[in-house]
Amino acid sequence: MSPYRLLREQLVARPLDEVFSFFSKPENLEAITPAWLHFRTMTVAPSPVQTGTLIRYSLRIHGVPLHWTSRIVEWAPPHSFVDEQVRGPYRTWHHTHRFVAEGNQTRIVDDVLYALPFGPMGRLAHRMKVKSDVEKIFAFREMRIRQMLG
Repeated sequence: MSPYRLLREQLVARPLDEVFSFFSKPENLEAITPAWLHFRTMTVAPSPVQTGTLIRYSLRIHGVPLHWTSRIVEWAPPHSFVDEQVRGPYRTWHHTHRFVAEGNQTRIVDDVLYALPFGPMGRLAHRMKVKSDVEKIFAFREMRIRQMLG
């Protein structure tokens, strides 16, 4: 099954180094994730974040408790990093974070490739709920980033 893609861009009125610094701290992910996910960072090792860092989270999706582990597979401060799901609800989750200086502002680009397990049932779940959930999560992130970073 081909992966789905979510691409979001946002311009914030902060310099590149400051924006990258914000995103390089896993605890900030909790602040930009909707409360309905009950998202918590459990462990980050090694810290500070670098290529190979494993980050373990707990969350609930529609009341179902889950553990999610991601690995930083690319780390290129202050321009980008990539995390991939090692364990979690998706068959594939590959999230590229890019940061581009535009004067004293920074463009934040989230490019997510994801796939669900369970073949036809996964495709049905995507159409019925998962796609809108992912879009809502990233819309919330955009709003919170605007509040926190301007």
